[in-house]
Amino acid sequence: MAVDYAVIVVYLAGMLAMGWWGMRRAGSKSEFLVAGRRLGPWMYSGTMAAIVLGGASTIGGVGLGYRHGLSGAWMVFTIGLGLLALSVFFSARIARLKVYTVSEMLDLRYGGRAGLISGIVMWAYTLMLAVTSTIAYATIFDVLFDLNRTVAIVLGGTIVVAYSTLGGMWSITLTDMVQFVVKTIGVLLLLLPIAVVKAGGFGEMRAKLPDEYFAPFGIGGETIFTYVLIYTFGMLIGQDIWQRVFTARGDKVARWGGTVAGTYCLAYALAGAVIGTAAKTLYPDLGSADDAFATIVKDELPIGVRGLVLAAALAAVMSTSSGALIACATVANNDIWSRLRSAGRAGGDGAGGDRAGDDAQRDEVRGNRLFILIMGVAVIAIAIALNNVVEALTVAYNLLVGGLLVPILGGLLWRRGTVYGALAAVIVGGGAVVGLMAAYGILATEPIYYGLLSSLTAYVIVSLMTRPTDEAVLAAWRRRLAGQDGEEGAVASAGEGAVPVV
Repeated sequence: MAVDYAVIVVYLAGMLAMGWWGMRRAGSKSEFLVAGRRLGPWMYSGTMAAIVLGGASTIGGVGLGYRHGLSGAWMVFTIGLGLLALSVFFSARIARLKVYTVSEMLDLRYGGRAGLISGIVMWAYTLMLAVTSTIAYATIFDVLFDLNRTVAIVLGGTIVVAYSTLGGMWSITLTDMVQFVVKTIGVLLLLLPIAVVKAGGFGEMRAKLPDEYFAPFGIGGETIFTYVLIYTFGMLIGQDIWQRVFTARGDKVARWGGTVAGTYCLAYALAGAVIGTAAKTLYPDLGSADDAFATIVKDELPIGVRGLVLAAALAAVMSTSSGALIACATVANNDIWSRLRSAGRAGGDGAGGDRAGDDAQRDEVRGNRLFILIMGVAVIAIAIALNNVVEALTVAYNLLVGGLLVPILGGLLWRRGTVYGALAAVIVGGGAVVGLMAAYGILATEPIYYGLLSSLTAYVIVSLMTRPTDEAVLAAWRRRLAGQDGEEGAVASAGEGAVPVV
């Protein structure tokens, strides 16, 4: 195992080194939070794929393949479909808005007053997403170093908090690119073919497993539909995803780079299901399906390769964890704290816009850096105290989709939607989800079904009953969508001599 340990240690040291390097580039709010809005197609595709394919997609995806066979790919597949839909239909408009958060978009579209409550819902979602990603370190470090749960969470969480705090989005982008490469090599190019060969090939797998393991819809139509509601729609509106869209240097990068990342997700989904099916062939009686990934890696891979594949799992967790952490801190600072501290302040975007001068820029970077540190410590503490990861993640996605999907997509697609309709949708949808989870159980499907329906109903009825959004607000909104107003272009905002990043 010494070689495997060396691979992991080198990988972790590289993550910290990139955090230090990224700190030198993060000299402004734009650079720190959205990498100067100047990522090119390759870096954008890599970092977008890295953020959406976390521990749940890797370890959980293999586990679903172990339990259901090839149809276990549907969870990650719906994530890829959501990213494709976001990229093709919405990403160009989102990128042109030149904002930092989803709540800022709602303020622009509805003329203010929607940002604070939506920011609280989004903050709760990003916080729980970061927590669940951080808990996953316990599983990986237990396999690697036989560490107890608390030490593993603190070790993994501290590394992510360190490089995220140092360089913000630049550090996260650089580490995500490394993580994307490591995941591609470790999971797609190494673990996938080795697992199939060790299982005796597809013929042997078919001979040993029931036919439903190879049925495309074996997991069940209701389950697939629920995945679409939670994950596909969740990809359309999550702050962690939008913040990556904001890093694109132009419309084409956002659209086509995201399309490449979404397609990659579809391949990754199928790979995880096949690996899980191979693990079921090799180890039919595992105590937990989620142990399939670690078991096949430990028992079937040669030294060195095993370390690289475990590094791939660690990369998957770190990419999601760091993306959720910076999203959580950005929302907490820009959408909640800044609004509470400076409510009603004139002359800004309502969420702490950029100020002139080098000192002001440094102050904003320090402020956002401090919030990442605070949120990071909170995430580690909650992760240590929390046990049920699935329930926490379900609560986060139910609140996000049930409370925010309708007002966000409504604002983008329906001119007649009003701020009161948006507020009603957030409150009614979010309240319905919470109440129904209490009545039916957190893992039930009814909360997201009826929560979405109630949110849509409230949005339409209240919007039609209230005065239309002021024409001046809509005109300003259309200009922002066209890229005519707002923050200066990405290269200009990055400072003299800045160049787009491939």
